[in-house]
Amino acid sequence: MAKLIPAAERLIRARQLIQKARDLPLPVEMGRNDLSYIAGVRDLLRMARDMIKFISMTPSATAEVKAEVRQIMEEIEQANREILG
Repeated sequence: MAKLIPAAERLIRARQLIQKARDLPLPVEMGRNDLSYIAGVRDLLRMARDMIKFISMTPSATAEVKAEVRQIMEEIEQANREILG
């Protein structure tokens, strides 16, 4: 059985995954058009999104936590536009 990760830890891990996507080295030959680079970035951002997407639906989520989830979702979309845009 999978171990439950507290919401606070999920938020931290999601931000770390976003930073990993930003830090992914840009390939020299094809640059942003390299399919493995695009797949790597999208995979990291998907993992970040999956890490937090159900937090706001839990009954124990406070208004502050829900606001932070919305902020991280916006950060994910912004990172996607900046990195792959």
